[in-house]
Parts: sequence; C-alpha cells; structure tokens
Amino acid sequence: MNIAFLGAGLMGRPMAERLKAAGHTVTVYNRTRDKIADLARAGMTVVERPDEAVRAASCLILMLADATAIRAVLLSNAARQELTGRTVIQMGTIGPRESQAIQRDVRAAGGDYLEAPVLGSIAEVQAGKLLVMVGGTTEQFTRWADLLRSFGPEPRLIGQVGQAAALKLALNQLIAAEIAAFSLSLGLVQREGIPVDTFMAILKQSALFAPAFEKKLPRLLTRDYANPNFSTKHLLKDMELFLKESATAGLNVSSLEGVRPLLTRTVEQGFADVDYSALYEAVNPEKS
Repeated sequence: MNIAFLGAGLMGRPMAERLKAAGHTVTVYNRTRDKIADLARAGMTVVERPDEAVRAASCLILMLADATAIRAVLLSNAARQELTGRTVIQMGTIGPRESQAIQRDVRAAGGDYLEAPVLGSIAEVQAGKLLVMVGGTTEQFTRWADLLRSFGPEPRLIGQVGQAAALKLALNQLIAAEIAAFSLSLGLVQREGIPVDTFMAILKQSALFAPAFEKKLPRLLTRDYANPNFSTKHLLKDMELFLKESATAGLNVSSLEGVRPLLTRTVEQGFADVDYSALYEAVNPEKS
C-alpha cells in the first residue's frame, strides 16, 4: 500500500519505520525536514511539502502535534486539493470536537476520515504493541484494521469519530495525575530519610501501585529526563484539551487544576522538550 506519513516526531518516526518494515511504500513529511532526512536511506521517500505527500498515497496517517498543526499541514490550500478519494487516519492526540471538525473538512474536500489515537511508548511502537483506539464506522474499522495492526495487535473500535479522541484524553489525564501524585509521595519519603526501596516494596504490595511508578523512578532519582517518550509540553497540551472538554461536559476538574500549574512551571523551568517526569522538578526541587 502507498502510505503518506505526516509528522515523524518521537512516536511518528518509529511508526513510519514499522510501516516500511511491513512492506508498505512510505512517503514522509515532517515540518522540520532535517529530522527525517536520513529516512531516505531507509527506503522511504522524504518530501518537502505536505501536498507532495498527500498526492503520493491513497492513505494518509497523521501523527502531528495538535489540531493547529493538522490544519496547517493537511488542510492548507495545496494539500486540501489533493484529498479527493484519499483516507486520512488521525493518530495523534487532539480533542474530540477538533477531530469531528477536521472530519467535516476532510469530507468536504472529497476525502474520508477516521481517528486512531495510540497509547504506549517508543519501545512499544518498535515492538508493535501499542494500544490502538479507533473512532469511525464499522466499515472503516474493517477496512483499515489490518494496517493498524502494524502498530498494535488488537486495534479496538471505540465508537464514532470523537469518542476515541476523548478516551485518549481520559487516559493521558491519568498520566499527569499519576506522575504528580507519585512525585509528591516520593518527595516526602526522601525528605524524611525513609529508604526509597522500603517505600517501593510496600507500594508494590498494595492496590495503590501503578507500573508507571516503577518505570519512572530511575529518572526521578537521577533527575535525568533526556530521551523522552512523551514530552512535558505535549502532556501540558493534552491537559489543556482535557480541561476544556471536561468543563464543557460539566465535570469538576479541580484536581487537574492543581496539576496544570505544576506542568506549566516545569515548562517554564526549561523542561518543555524532555520527558514529562521532569514535573518532579516542580514538585520536589533540589535543595540549594
């Protein structure tokens, strides 16, 4: 299959590589072209303009930062004119209303649209073990399920467009809540001189334990947030989206309103592009 991959960042790049390894013809566009120049040596076609990527493929996969980027790339005047007869699969994290609006615009341009946001890390991309959540019709899911299995073994149809996007935001809200809560507990343990191993041993035997705690612990103990799977700035973006959607739904978001300032402060301290576990710096700053 001829596939265009738009947005080859932290997650997008290994996803494009998996498609190529599965035998597909892959054309890649990224807004920062220097970051993907080497993909040509891996047998992919690297293009300078999004309309070139759209023109080259029948299926377009989006892994762009946000809805604003999608509109700038996919729905620019040049690219929009190439959408007729093509299917767009949006796999990044955007709001449900944003996804529905993009669906309307893609359809108006003569294309088809579904969403398939993913949950997982770079290692899980490389292993083909992402959790793939699909928003679309049963017919769309049936048609594209085999392609989506390139990323995860069991793509799941969640419902119509917008519902998979909402589910992804709900899951990412847990990412922020968990790292904030764990950072706070770990900070008190350390400052009271309690061995971290003792804390973790008891935590792991309880119903309170989440695997993310153990996964992120080495980063927190060493304050090393390099080589991220998911950056602080993108988690902050997702929390802003979650707050907007939840407020519209009539939910009380006061708990998340406490986490958002921590993420904002982390970004302001220069940790925007590193692993989101850098939120620990805002919760438990090093003693001077």
